[in-house]
Amino acid sequence: MTIWARIVEGVQELSWGNLFGLEDASMRALDADASRTRDEERPQQTKQVGFTIAVIALGAKMAKADGTVSAVEIEAFHQVFSAPPEERANVEFFFNLARRSTVGAETYARQVKKLLGDHKSVLEDLLGALFHIAKADGVITPAEDSYLRSISEIFGFEERCFRRIRAYHVGSEHAPHVEEDPYLILGVEPWSDMDTIKKRWRELVRDNHPDRVMAQGLPAEFVSIATTKLALINAAYDRLAIQHKGTA
Repeated sequence: MTIWARIVEGVQELSWGNLFGLEDASMRALDADASRTRDEERPQQTKQVGFTIAVIALGAKMAKADGTVSAVEIEAFHQVFSAPPEERANVEFFFNLARRSTVGAETYARQVKKLLGDHKSVLEDLLGALFHIAKADGVITPAEDSYLRSISEIFGFEERCFRRIRAYHVGSEHAPHVEEDPYLILGVEPWSDMDTIKKRWRELVRDNHPDRVMAQGLPAEFVSIATTKLALINAAYDRLAIQHKGTA
Protein backbone atom coordinates (compact mmCIF):
# COMPACT_ATOMS: atom_id res chain seq x y z
CA MET A 1 0.00 0.00 0.00
CA THR A 2 1.42 3.38 -0.95
CA ILE A 3 1.82 6.31 1.44
CA TRP A 4 -0.98 8.09 -0.42
CA ALA A 5 -3.40 5.21 0.09
CA ARG A 6 -2.50 5.04 3.79
CA ILE A 7 -3.64 8.64 4.22
CA VAL A 8 -7.26 7.50 3.99
CA GLU A 9 -6.80 4.89 6.71
CA GLY A 10 -4.68 7.15 8.86
CA VAL A 11 -6.95 10.18 9.02
CA GLN A 12 -9.49 8.64 11.38
CA GLU A 13 -6.80 7.05 13.51
CA LEU A 14 -5.02 10.36 13.96
CA SER A 15 -8.23 12.40 14.28
CA TRP A 16 -6.79 14.94 11.85
CA GLY A 17 -9.47 14.67 9.18
CA ASN A 18 -11.46 17.65 10.54
CA LEU A 19 -8.48 19.97 10.84
CA PHE A 20 -8.33 21.25 7.28
CA GLY A 21 -9.04 24.93 7.79
CA LEU A 22 -11.57 24.49 10.58
CA GLU A 23 -11.81 25.72 14.16
CA ASP A 24 -8.90 26.64 16.41
CA ALA A 25 -10.37 24.44 19.15
CA SER A 26 -9.77 21.36 17.03
CA MET A 27 -6.19 22.44 16.39
CA ARG A 28 -5.60 22.97 20.10
CA ALA A 29 -6.85 19.44 20.64
CA LEU A 30 -4.29 18.20 18.11
CA ASP A 31 -1.51 20.03 19.91
CA ALA A 32 -2.61 18.60 23.25
CA ASP A 33 -2.74 15.09 21.83
CA ALA A 34 0.69 15.52 20.23
CA SER A 35 2.19 16.66 23.53
CA ARG A 36 0.80 13.61 25.34
CA THR A 37 2.19 11.14 22.83
CA ARG A 38 5.93 10.67 22.70
CA ASP A 39 7.06 10.77 19.11
CA GLU A 40 9.25 7.68 19.41
CA GLU A 41 6.26 5.63 20.62
CA ARG A 42 4.30 6.19 17.41
CA PRO A 43 4.41 3.43 14.80
CA GLN A 44 6.52 4.40 11.82
CA GLN A 45 3.54 4.09 9.50
CA THR A 46 1.55 6.51 11.65
CA LYS A 47 4.41 9.02 11.51
CA GLN A 48 4.58 8.66 7.73
CA VAL A 49 0.85 9.21 7.31
CA GLY A 50 0.95 12.20 9.63
CA PHE A 51 3.82 13.74 7.72
CA THR A 52 2.05 13.28 4.39
CA ILE A 53 -1.20 14.82 5.60
CA ALA A 54 0.67 17.79 7.04
CA VAL A 55 2.63 18.29 3.83
CA ILE A 56 -0.53 18.27 1.72
CA ALA A 57 -2.11 20.80 4.07
CA LEU A 58 0.92 23.11 4.05
CA GLY A 59 1.06 23.01 0.26
CA ALA A 60 -2.66 23.75 -0.11
CA LYS A 61 -2.55 26.58 2.40
CA MET A 62 0.53 27.98 0.64
CA ALA A 63 -1.56 28.19 -2.54
CA LYS A 64 -4.28 29.99 -0.56
CA ALA A 65 -1.93 32.47 1.14
CA ASP A 66 -2.51 35.25 -1.40
CA GLY A 67 -6.26 34.77 -1.21
CA THR A 68 -6.75 32.92 -4.50
CA VAL A 69 -5.81 29.37 -5.41
CA SER A 70 -4.87 29.48 -9.08
CA ALA A 71 -4.68 26.63 -11.56
CA VAL A 72 -0.92 27.08 -11.92
CA GLU A 73 -0.46 26.84 -8.15
CA ILE A 74 -2.47 23.61 -8.08
CA GLU A 75 -0.32 22.24 -10.89
CA ALA A 76 2.84 23.34 -9.06
CA PHE A 77 1.65 21.43 -5.99
CA HIS A 78 1.22 18.26 -8.05
CA GLN A 79 4.64 18.75 -9.62
CA VAL A 80 6.41 18.52 -6.26
CA PHE A 81 3.93 16.25 -4.46
CA SER A 82 2.80 14.08 -7.33
CA ALA A 83 1.11 10.80 -6.55
CA PRO A 84 0.51 7.75 -8.76
CA PRO A 85 -2.48 8.29 -11.05
CA GLU A 86 -4.62 5.90 -9.02
CA GLU A 87 -3.94 7.93 -5.84
CA ARG A 88 -4.28 11.45 -7.23
CA ALA A 89 -7.98 11.64 -6.34
CA ASN A 90 -7.14 11.02 -2.67
CA VAL A 91 -4.50 13.75 -2.67
CA GLU A 92 -6.83 16.19 -4.42
CA PHE A 93 -9.57 15.45 -1.87
CA PHE A 94 -7.40 16.47 1.07
CA PHE A 95 -5.85 19.34 -0.88
CA ASN A 96 -9.29 20.78 -1.60
CA LEU A 97 -10.26 20.56 2.06
CA ALA A 98 -7.08 22.30 3.19
CA ARG A 99 -7.20 25.05 0.55
CA ARG A 100 -10.33 26.61 2.09
CA SER A 101 -8.20 28.91 4.23
CA THR A 102 -4.75 29.35 5.73
CA VAL A 103 -6.13 28.57 9.20
CA GLY A 104 -4.20 25.73 10.76
CA ALA A 105 -0.98 26.11 8.79
CA GLU A 106 1.03 26.76 11.94
CA THR A 107 -0.31 23.59 13.56
CA TYR A 108 0.70 21.47 10.60
CA ALA A 109 4.12 23.14 10.51
CA ARG A 110 4.64 22.32 14.19
CA GLN A 111 3.62 18.73 13.55
CA VAL A 112 6.08 18.42 10.67
CA LYS A 113 8.82 19.88 12.88
CA LYS A 114 7.95 17.40 15.63
CA LEU A 115 7.98 14.44 13.27
CA LEU A 116 11.22 15.42 11.53
CA GLY A 117 13.08 16.47 14.65
CA ASP A 118 16.39 18.10 13.80
CA HIS A 119 16.54 17.03 10.15
CA LYS A 120 17.02 20.60 8.99
CA SER A 121 18.00 19.65 5.45
CA VAL A 122 14.67 17.85 4.99
CA LEU A 123 12.80 20.86 6.37
CA GLU A 124 14.68 22.99 3.84
CA ASP A 125 13.49 20.68 1.08
CA LEU A 126 9.91 21.12 2.22
CA LEU A 127 10.29 24.90 2.31
CA GLY A 128 11.69 24.65 -1.21
CA ALA A 129 8.54 22.86 -2.33
CA LEU A 130 6.41 25.61 -0.77
CA PHE A 131 8.48 28.23 -2.61
CA HIS A 132 7.84 26.31 -5.84
CA ILE A 133 4.09 26.68 -5.28
CA ALA A 134 4.33 30.33 -4.21
CA LYS A 135 6.22 31.45 -7.31
CA ALA A 136 4.15 29.40 -9.78
CA ASP A 137 2.01 32.37 -10.82
CA GLY A 138 5.07 34.54 -11.49
CA VAL A 139 5.26 36.63 -8.33
CA ILE A 140 5.55 36.11 -4.59
CA THR A 141 3.17 38.49 -2.84
CA PRO A 142 3.82 39.99 0.62
CA ALA A 143 1.15 37.64 2.03
CA GLU A 144 2.91 34.62 0.53
CA ASP A 145 6.29 35.83 1.77
CA SER A 146 4.79 36.26 5.25
CA TYR A 147 3.37 32.72 5.13
CA LEU A 148 6.73 31.28 4.13
CA ARG A 149 8.56 33.25 6.82
CA SER A 150 6.09 32.05 9.46
CA ILE A 151 6.52 28.39 8.46
CA SER A 152 10.28 28.87 8.38
CA GLU A 153 10.29 30.25 11.94
CA ILE A 154 8.27 27.28 13.19
CA PHE A 155 10.72 24.95 11.46
CA GLY A 156 13.45 26.62 13.53
CA PHE A 157 15.23 28.74 10.91
CA GLU A 158 16.54 32.16 11.90
CA GLU A 159 15.94 35.19 9.66
CA ARG A 160 19.31 35.04 7.89
CA CYS A 161 18.81 31.34 7.25
CA PHE A 162 15.36 32.04 5.81
CA ARG A 163 16.88 34.65 3.50
CA ARG A 164 19.46 32.10 2.39
CA ILE A 165 16.78 29.49 1.65
CA ARG A 166 14.68 32.07 -0.17
CA ALA A 167 17.69 33.03 -2.29
CA TYR A 168 17.92 29.40 -3.45
CA HIS A 169 14.41 29.40 -4.79
CA VAL A 170 13.35 32.94 -5.71
CA GLY A 171 15.01 34.84 -8.52
CA SER A 172 14.75 38.55 -9.19
CA GLU A 173 11.96 37.97 -11.70
CA HIS A 174 9.72 36.79 -8.85
CA ALA A 175 10.87 39.13 -6.08
CA PRO A 176 13.31 41.94 -7.00
CA HIS A 177 14.23 42.50 -3.34
CA VAL A 178 15.73 39.01 -2.96
CA GLU A 179 19.50 38.98 -2.71
CA GLU A 180 21.45 36.92 -5.22
CA ASP A 181 24.53 36.99 -3.04
CA PRO A 182 26.94 34.06 -3.20
CA TYR A 183 27.90 34.60 0.45
CA LEU A 184 24.26 34.42 1.46
CA ILE A 185 23.64 31.31 -0.64
CA LEU A 186 26.59 29.53 0.95
CA GLY A 187 25.80 30.86 4.41
CA VAL A 188 29.23 32.39 5.01
CA GLU A 189 30.33 35.90 5.92
CA PRO A 190 31.83 38.27 3.30
CA TRP A 191 35.15 38.26 5.15
CA SER A 192 35.44 34.44 5.19
CA ASP A 193 38.65 33.00 3.83
CA MET A 194 38.68 30.45 1.03
CA ASP A 195 39.29 27.50 3.35
CA THR A 196 36.14 28.38 5.31
CA ILE A 197 34.16 28.85 2.11
CA LYS A 198 35.35 25.53 0.70
CA LYS A 199 34.48 23.69 3.92
CA ARG A 200 30.99 25.16 3.93
CA TRP A 201 30.52 24.39 0.23
CA ARG A 202 31.42 20.75 0.79
CA GLU A 203 28.92 20.53 3.67
CA LEU A 204 26.16 22.00 1.52
CA VAL A 205 26.95 19.70 -1.41
CA ARG A 206 26.76 16.72 0.92
CA ASP A 207 23.54 17.83 2.61
CA ASN A 208 21.76 18.92 -0.56
CA HIS A 209 22.76 16.22 -3.00
CA PRO A 210 19.78 14.71 -4.85
CA ASP A 211 20.92 11.23 -3.83
CA ARG A 212 20.36 12.20 -0.20
CA VAL A 213 16.79 13.19 -1.01
CA MET A 214 16.08 9.76 -2.45
CA ALA A 215 17.91 7.97 0.37
CA GLN A 216 15.73 9.70 2.97
CA GLY A 217 12.59 8.52 1.27
CA LEU A 218 11.22 11.88 0.18
CA PRO A 219 9.05 11.97 -2.96
CA ALA A 220 11.00 11.73 -6.19
CA GLU A 221 9.70 15.16 -7.19
CA PHE A 222 11.97 16.71 -4.58
CA VAL A 223 14.96 15.59 -6.64
CA SER A 224 14.44 18.38 -9.20
CA ILE A 225 14.35 20.96 -6.40
CA ALA A 226 17.52 19.52 -4.88
CA THR A 227 19.21 19.53 -8.29
CA THR A 228 18.41 23.21 -8.85
CA LYS A 229 19.52 24.06 -5.33
CA LEU A 230 22.81 22.21 -5.77
CA ALA A 231 23.47 24.08 -9.04
CA LEU A 232 23.03 27.42 -7.23
CA ILE A 233 25.37 26.31 -4.45
CA ASN A 234 28.03 25.27 -6.97
CA ALA A 235 27.61 28.50 -8.94
CA ALA A 236 28.00 30.57 -5.77
CA TYR A 237 31.14 28.67 -4.84
CA ASP A 238 32.61 29.13 -8.32
CA ARG A 239 31.97 32.90 -8.17
CA LEU A 240 33.72 33.22 -4.83
CA ALA A 241 36.61 30.97 -5.91
CA ILE A 242 37.20 33.26 -8.91
CA GLN A 243 36.97 36.37 -6.73
CA HIS A 244 39.46 35.04 -4.20
CA LYS A 245 41.81 33.88 -6.93
CA GLY A 246 41.73 37.36 -8.43
CA THR A 247 42.66 38.98 -5.11
CA ALA A 248 45.34 36.44 -4.21
